[in-house]
Order: sequence, then structure tokens, then C-alpha cells
Amino acid sequence: MTTGTPDHEDDPAERKMRFLFALRSRGVTDSRVLTAMERIDRGLFVKGLFAERAYEDMPLPISCGQTISQPSVVGLMTQALGVQPRDVVLEIGTGSGYQAAILSQLSRRVYTIDRHRRLVREASDLFRAMGLTNITAVARDGSFGWPEQAPFDRILVTAAAEDPPGPLLAQLKPGGIMVLPVGQSDAVQSLIKVTRQPNGFDYEELRPVRFVPLVEGLASE
Repeated sequence: MTTGTPDHEDDPAERKMRFLFALRSRGVTDSRVLTAMERIDRGLFVKGLFAERAYEDMPLPISCGQTISQPSVVGLMTQALGVQPRDVVLEIGTGSGYQAAILSQLSRRVYTIDRHRRLVREASDLFRAMGLTNITAVARDGSFGWPEQAPFDRILVTAAAEDPPGPLLAQLKPGGIMVLPVGQSDAVQSLIKVTRQPNGFDYEELRPVRFVPLVEGLASE
């Protein structure tokens, strides 16, 4: 019988430490965001062939031809959003549910929309299993936002539009912040931070990114 030290690749504590180190090294420094990302296990949101790569800093395929964003981009977008504990947040693009789960740790309530019913169904099942009771997910056209629940303190968009959609800007509270990728193609996109001021909107360009396009209408599944 041989004995030895455990394989660090399989050690959850070691894996978590590497995961958080990678986030910090890529500019995610907000302690509340890091704590939320430590609490929410990305491995729960990645299934099938790619499950073993869940803790790497890379985007991965999910159902319906969509992707789960790389953790450092999730962290940087969440950090730019500046979510406060009493905030009500709207997310456009539920996807796997990973981003909404992180937002749920930082805010009072999260409303999340996806055009794919299957993704909403799978994410909602995960939220229930994880005991995340402050997330409401629905299948609808995200480009129109959720006027029945507006206005929102924060809006996060995880798909790229050519310009910030007017309905989403209209649903942002005064002083509210929206973070979204903007660009005409998947090759040239910028992450933008929009802040609603008393007499208009301030726009700040944060960094280049690459997201799936924001598509109008409900998908077939």
C-alpha cells in the first residue's frame, strides 16, 4: 500500500484558492464580489464534457448554442455594476444562471430574462436546488426589459447590441448603472458602463469583450 499527499488538482480548497487568485490577477479586486464568487460554485452550472473545465478562466458552451462567460469577465462586469445590498437588479441573458446567482449574493432581488425557455427552466431548477429565493427568471424578449418590474437600480446585459437598447435605458432608475457589451460584430465589442444622471446618461468604455449577440424575440425552445 502506498501513501502520499493528495493530488492538489482534486483538492477543492486548492482549486478554490487558484480560482480566486486568477480572478484577482485579472483585476477583480472588490471583496464583496470575490466573496460572492467564492460562494457560488461555477461547477454546478457547467455540465457534460466541459464540467472538468468549470474552474478555468474561459468561456464554455452550454445548452441552446449559448456560453457561460469566463469567470474573470463575470467578476469584472459585476464589479463595474457596483451592486448594493438593497438594489433590485435586472439581468438580460440568464444563460446558465451563473451570473444571476452571483448577483443574488449582492442585491435584494434579481430579475433575469432569457429568450430560451430551456435555459430559464434549467437555471430556475438550479436556483431552487441552491436555495436562492431572491431570483425570478422568465422567458421573454430581453431587448424590451421587464417594464412591469421597473425601474431598476442596476441592469446587466450579457449579450451584445449595436447600441444600449432604449427600453433598458428607460427602465434604469436615476443614479442607476447599466453594464453591457456594445458592438456591431462578435469581433469588435466594448464593455460599456452607463450611469443615469438627472439630465441624461454618462457612458464609460471599460474594456474589449466578446459576447453572443442580443437577439430579439423568443427562441423556439
